[in-house]
Amino acid sequence: MVEDKHVIETLGKVRVVIENGEITEVGSSEMKYCPMFHAMHGVEELNEEFIRKNINFRIKDFGMCTPERVIEMDDLVTVGISEILKTNMEMGNIDCVVGACDGAGTVIMTNPRVVQGVGGRVSGLVSTTPIPEVIEGLEERDSIVLNPETAELNQLEGLKIALDKGYKNIAITILPSPMVKEIREYPVDDDVNVYIMVAHTTGATPEEVKMLFDNADIVTACASKAISEYADKYEPYYYGLKVPIFCASEDGRELLDNRLEKIGKPLTTNEYPRNKDDAPHKLI
Repeated sequence: MVEDKHVIETLGKVRVVIENGEITEVGSSEMKYCPMFHAMHGVEELNEEFIRKNINFRIKDFGMCTPERVIEMDDLVTVGISEILKTNMEMGNIDCVVGACDGAGTVIMTNPRVVQGVGGRVSGLVSTTPIPEVIEGLEERDSIVLNPETAELNQLEGLKIALDKGYKNIAITILPSPMVKEIREYPVDDDVNVYIMVAHTTGATPEEVKMLFDNADIVTACASKAISEYADKYEPYYYGLKVPIFCASEDGRELLDNRLEKIGKPLTTNEYPRNKDDAPHKLI
């Protein structure tokens, strides 16, 4: 039998393993409170019981890590990485997105609703194995799966495919890793723009965070202690109070502002000190 095993990090860098549609492992986290989950679901504590309930909901609701995976979705929250990308694709600012999908690995996407569907409600994908139905669904919607045989996660190789296809405005979603710097330093023609969006940053080290802000365009705060401290020192533009989205470049700020303007929200600000009354805790 072909292995079916998917490893994600969620809700404060908790490791969760899903095999054959069932949760087989749930780790623990020092983070016990998230203002987003408190606001949306009234959750007071991110304990193992809630984490299991939340992941099981995702499995049943949109088929995460199963053959029933929903590929296309509409906007889920007002401002997240997938919403920023979807809006800018619809505006023509982004030609394709190199992202990661459970059951497929690295995917090159050109359909805004697929970008939203793939990235909207999943957490940090650490590893995954191929699910033929998911791969077929993506390919039917004009997406390119980097390696259908292995569901490999490699955003640099995804960038290379996007370049080979002739795309000029390429966005990449990625977790904190040295590959962020490799992608930024990869040689491209003068008329090519590569936008790097880093998500699921909880647990990143101060050294990693500096590298992210030196090379990325947008960096999500999540429950990262190092990002919070970096932002307070260097005061980048941002949006949001509870779990901010930080602009690591002017390009990132423009992409984020495009989304904010579309939905009628105040644009990015660099007002410091930030209000941290309702931040995740504890930060990791």
